[in-house]
Amino acid sequence: MLSYQHIYHAGNLADVQKHALLAWMLDYKTRKDKPISYLETHSGRGLYHLDAAEAVQTGEAAAGIGRALSNGWFADDHPLARALRSVQAQFGETAYPGSPLIAASLLRPQDSLHFAELHPQEYAALKKALTGRGARTYRQDGFELAQSVLPPTPRRGMMLIDPSYEVKADYGRLPGLIAKLHRKWNVGLIALWYPILTDDRHVSMVSALKGLDLPNTFVHEVRFPPAREGHRMIGSGMFVVNAPFGIEDEAARLSDLFAKI
Repeated sequence: MLSYQHIYHAGNLADVQKHALLAWMLDYKTRKDKPISYLETHSGRGLYHLDAAEAVQTGEAAAGIGRALSNGWFADDHPLARALRSVQAQFGETAYPGSPLIAASLLRPQDSLHFAELHPQEYAALKKALTGRGARTYRQDGFELAQSVLPPTPRRGMMLIDPSYEVKADYGRLPGLIAKLHRKWNVGLIALWYPILTDDRHVSMVSALKGLDLPNTFVHEVRFPPAREGHRMIGSGMFVVNAPFGIEDEAARLSDLFAKI
């Protein structure tokens, strides 16, 4: 399935939760001088402009990152704020980074970056956005890439799994896949983002994930009003394996902020 285009949703409230946690975890992983590997299975185009017609049409960015920034959700030294400043300095004030550019902005020359994206136009845009960043890009199925690259070099690191969930079978497939990835890379931090929809289809997946014998797992979910009448997404979740110390505090801070919407 290649119909999903994130430009309509870039910077929405789900992105705020996902990107805040991602940036925090990347910052944590780079507090030591040792290099890390960072991998993404579903990268998207990596860079969005929030004045694009598609983004303006839905208004999701204004209700998401626009609201967060205007209400001071992120201090200047928060890693997400640092990534935003870096990307806007290079691409302009309306630029908003997807997770690939957040990672590329926060990681260091000694780190190894791998990004998969199957959609041909999204892949071309991703490759252009990452020019000069030292990242490796792959136009292939992200789940296949994840299994072929693991364990990466260096072994320390993180993977973000962020599919569009256009294929409903992904919900049932992901627990087994994550268990398999962990067996191949038992030291890796594996983060799975998922949408919370009105039909609660994520519940059985999260239950299955919790039932796996995985180390130091952490789940964070936030709820928010639908972006418009009839919109099915009402929340955002993240399931983490080998969760870093202290993530509970950042997650609790975000939960308090979302609860005030």
